[in-house]
Amino acid sequence: MATTAKPDPASFVPALGPERSVVWPQRTRRQLANGLEVVLVESHNIPKFTGQLYFRSGNAAASEAPGLAGITAEVVRAGTARRSSRQIEEDLRRIGADLGTSAGADTSAISFAGLTDFAGELLKLVAELAQEASFPADEFERERRQLLENVRIERTTPSFLAGERLRRVLFGAHPYAIVAPSEAQVAAYRREQLIDFYRARYRPSTALLVLVGDFSSAAMLSEIERIFGAWTSGEVAPPPNPPLPELRGRRVHLVHLPEAVQAQVLVGNHAITRKHPDWMRLSLANSIYGGAFNSRLVMNIREQKGYTYSPRSGVHALRQHGYFSVHAAVRGEVVAATLTEIFYELDRIRALPVGDDELADARNYLSGVFSLGLATQEGLAGQLSGVYLDKLPKDYLEMYRERIRALTADDVLSAARAWFDSANAQIVVVGDRAQIAAQAALFGEVAAYDAQGAPLV
Repeated sequence: MATTAKPDPASFVPALGPERSVVWPQRTRRQLANGLEVVLVESHNIPKFTGQLYFRSGNAAASEAPGLAGITAEVVRAGTARRSSRQIEEDLRRIGADLGTSAGADTSAISFAGLTDFAGELLKLVAELAQEASFPADEFERERRQLLENVRIERTTPSFLAGERLRRVLFGAHPYAIVAPSEAQVAAYRREQLIDFYRARYRPSTALLVLVGDFSSAAMLSEIERIFGAWTSGEVAPPPNPPLPELRGRRVHLVHLPEAVQAQVLVGNHAITRKHPDWMRLSLANSIYGGAFNSRLVMNIREQKGYTYSPRSGVHALRQHGYFSVHAAVRGEVVAATLTEIFYELDRIRALPVGDDELADARNYLSGVFSLGLATQEGLAGQLSGVYLDKLPKDYLEMYRERIRALTADDVLSAARAWFDSANAQIVVVGDRAQIAAQAALFGEVAAYDAQGAPLV
């Protein structure tokens, strides 16, 4: 008797179910008399809370000493007028809390999380770090030595060198051009510079405190007022914003890394910030081009050509400006072939409307990634922080999925034509000059540099 083969369960892919609605918790916003902006969201799933205290000043505000905001943030955590570094660590362990500090181009931040039962103690520590950091000399020297070592390692890392060169090309005299200090600049740091930056920039008038967790918003507001209300306000100077260079025509910027076994390819151009009306359109276009794992760029140079494992494109929104980039780490012999396909896909998405299935997949991808980002207290706090730091519409998160789903093929085409600037794209290639120079020259006039950024003849 003939038998019917049963389908392999592993090969069965169920259809996507309907997208779940998001139940948005109530949001409370207040501004204290000293200017501190407070955003609270109740989330009672677990007895914890997550917080982020942001200052709207980062490395771009310290252009006279590149990277100063970063090392300042690291040393802020090392002690206060009341507690040593060791005491801070012991107190965090005792209450089961985590705390970290960081700085980027536009912000400095104290991030923390802990049990709601110890919220008052943790907030007191955060307030001390924000107002009374002591900058111990030994901790400053330790962080400076560590930073020097990091800088030396970066100078041997192709991806870092490519990103650094692209930022210098795109932003020129703007502080955004500097992504890291040099060894000489780190060696010149003085403890007093950190203290001056801290006193001038860690002020409530430009600060944002976001808390998400298992608390009563009314009770938490009272606690915040008690702990942070006496914090002295003060004027904070805006960061510099000189004009960006006008870039006409493609140019190649080659960074020579002797005996490099691979080449790092990076293509980029000026773009927009999150406040721009085209932001969602451009995000969707980027997802289709190279921002998702099933994107055109990945299917082309990874799946079909086998040039690289993980090519990717991205839209990077800083506060004052933004930029678009495409990157791939490839074998030295396929640099020209990789660039050819990068520009082929750029020109294709600028020329022809995307199909219905591809458009639907990209909308589902962005909507799904967005929803995943709201699944934790940390994720929700991060999303909310972006809304208030970038001064986005207050319903930005609530309406995001609906607005993404409403985008059309024409929206993608118009965004790609406006912001994927193929004709004026800047090309960075990092690798052994002898292997890649002739290939790079096929795409424009070549300027060469060493790993320290010095021009080569």
